[in-house]
Amino acid sequence: MADLTPASSSRSLLEPLGIKLQARRLSDQLADRLREQIEAGVWLPNERIPTEARLCEQHSVSRSVVREAVHQLRSQGLLQSRQGSGMYVVPQRHRAWQPDLSLLGSIQGVVQMMELRRVVESGMAPLAAERAKAAQIKTLWKALKAIDDATDSGRDGVAEDFAFHRAIAEASNNTQFVRLIGFLEQYLLDAMRVTKHNEARSSDFMQQVRNEHRAIVQAIADRNPEAARQAATTHMELGQWRLGEGGWLKSKSKNKLKPKPNTKSKGSPS
Repeated sequence: MADLTPASSSRSLLEPLGIKLQARRLSDQLADRLREQIEAGVWLPNERIPTEARLCEQHSVSRSVVREAVHQLRSQGLLQSRQGSGMYVVPQRHRAWQPDLSLLGSIQGVVQMMELRRVVESGMAPLAAERAKAAQIKTLWKALKAIDDATDSGRDGVAEDFAFHRAIAEASNNTQFVRLIGFLEQYLLDAMRVTKHNEARSSDFMQQVRNEHRAIVQAIADRNPEAARQAATTHMELGQWRLGEGGWLKSKSKNKLKPKPNTKSKGSPS
C-alpha cells in the first residue's frame, strides 16, 4: 500500500495521537495479486481461475480470505460466477467502469475521489432537498448523531460518515445515485479514512465538519435545493483544504477558500 504519511513528516500522521493505522487486510493484498495476474494474462478472458481450495494452497491463506478477495474482484467486474462451474475472467469489453486501482491508498487517489464526490454530491443534495420524504430527512438527522456518537466515543466514524452520505443519495430518490455510491463504497471508505484521521488531529477541523454536515441536512430539510448544492460543494472543497492544512499534500491547496467562522446551527428536530 502506498505511503499515506503527511508530506511534512516521515512519521505516521497518527503517531502523536497514539492511534495505529490498521494493517492492510490479507484479503486486500490477495485481491491485488489476483488482479495483477488477470491483467498480466495469467488467466485469459472466459477462463476459469483456480478453485477456492487451490488458491488457499497457492497463497497460504484461509478460505475466508480467498472468498473476500474474490468478492472484491466480482464487485469490480473482473470475475463472474457460473453456477456449478466456478469463477471466470470477464472479457475486458464486458467489464464495468471502475476507478484507477493504481491510485488506491495514495493521496492522489484521495484527492481525485474528493473531486469526484464534489460533482456527485452537489447533484444529489439539491435533488434530496426537492424530493426527500419526511422519514428520509429524519434518517439524515439520525445519521449526523451517529457520526457524533462515534467520534465522541473515540471511534473514527468512517462507517457512520459513509452511511450519512449514502442516506443523502437515498433521499435524492434517484436509484442510480444509490447504486453509484454503493459501487464506489470501497474507494470512498479508503479516502474517508484519510480525511477522518486528518480531521481528528484538530478540534477545529472536527467542528468545521460537523457544521458542514448540518448545513447540508438543514438545507435539505428547508427544501432549499440551491443552498443544499452550495453546502455539499463547500463541504468537499473544505475537505481538500483541510488535507493541505494538515500537511498531507506536498503544497497547500491553491484553493483560497477558507472555513467561515462557526455559525449557530438550527440543530436537529427534537
